[in-house]
Amino acid sequence: MATIREWLGFGGQDITAGHHSHDHGGGAGGHGHTHGVIDPSLTTSDRGIWAIKWSFVILAITAALQFAVVLLSGSVALLADMIHNVGDATTAIPLWFAFVLARRKPSKMFTYGLGRVEDLAGILIVLIILFSAIVAGYQAISRLIHPQAVSHLGWLAAAGVIGFLGNEIVAIFRIRVGRQMNSAALIADGYHARTDGLTSLAVVLGAVGVWFGYPLADPIIGLMITIAIMGIVWQSAKAVITRALDSVEPGVTAEIRHAAEHVDGINNIAEARARWIGHSLHADIAITVDDALTLPAAMAIARNLKEELIEHVPALKTANVTFAQTAADSIDLPRPSQVGPAHHHAPDPFRFSSDLASGALIIADTPDGERMRLTLDDGMPGLKAKAVISRASERDEILELHPLDGKGMPFQSSTAPAEPHEFSAILCLEGGEEPASLPFEMREPQGHAH
Repeated sequence: MATIREWLGFGGQDITAGHHSHDHGGGAGGHGHTHGVIDPSLTTSDRGIWAIKWSFVILAITAALQFAVVLLSGSVALLADMIHNVGDATTAIPLWFAFVLARRKPSKMFTYGLGRVEDLAGILIVLIILFSAIVAGYQAISRLIHPQAVSHLGWLAAAGVIGFLGNEIVAIFRIRVGRQMNSAALIADGYHARTDGLTSLAVVLGAVGVWFGYPLADPIIGLMITIAIMGIVWQSAKAVITRALDSVEPGVTAEIRHAAEHVDGINNIAEARARWIGHSLHADIAITVDDALTLPAAMAIARNLKEELIEHVPALKTANVTFAQTAADSIDLPRPSQVGPAHHHAPDPFRFSSDLASGALIIADTPDGERMRLTLDDGMPGLKAKAVISRASERDEILELHPLDGKGMPFQSSTAPAEPHEFSAILCLEGGEEPASLPFEMREPQGHAH
């Protein structure tokens, strides 16, 4: 009994050897049997991608052999099982499709790249499997009402065995590779393939029933497999749609907050948000720090947090760290000799840290009047910046920020931001493979009026 439980994946094997001591990204305990969604932990390793590709090839060959026997025998049970195996095989398609388009650099229209195409491909696959399951269910019900003879029972039974063997080969392959790379998700997929093999054996049971003189055994088995496929469609649809709506596992934000506990100088995580773009995770974190810190010290804390986040959440690609307003009032700005005189009623500065740059954005007084000024603590070579200000009664105001000295620091607008100086805006940075869009708000000091 213990051997059977272990074979089905209930043996409690230790699959965490070699992992970081923390549960990264929520773990794999909730890994459901879905199609159209690729677990992001598999995309962080070439070995995992290689395993997915070969699983696709094996299951595609299995489904093709079964399809030939479906045409020969007319079995609806085998038709349903073939659809099930096609669904398993096509799980890899969104990943491949997304990889092809993800190689394209972000553009002015698609500023985050084309990672979202994986969500669209996932929805398409769910719809295809749903349509196929409806066809299989219709055929099964039709055979129950209007029974038809099923021929070539030997070939039918052999096709069921082929389905079992194909899934078992994939199961062994995924489990072994998953243990080599310590991927709980890939191991779970292996055990799912193993249970799918048992579904294929049900086709053999139907063939035996027909051979013993019970012709309805085949459509009954087909209907049972169709019901199982509909359950998978339901699970897959929930996973794909919630991902497209920017949902993340609760463990992701919990792990972000947990990572902050390992960084000295952070008083609190004021806000932690994350979203999937394709198979990459993007996060926005607002932190509070000691009000007495200088700007370089605060930026160092932000960089330490980003390093800790990457260690705790392997799927994380971008982490934008900003400082909550509660900590912004007293953090020292660069000296006036560096950034120019501050505007006499200037809003609090917007401090930020992203993969492209970190620094502060202020409204400063200059000999030419008020200007939006961006002072960097560090930044990518060739950085481009602009502020896009939302105005309620008119079109967005766009202020291009150009290097003052021609070498990249600091950046300043050529015109003054329009009054009033209370607005919501986005700081747009370009310079790497992916641009950064950092939302912020400017609020004038209390009691100031125009």
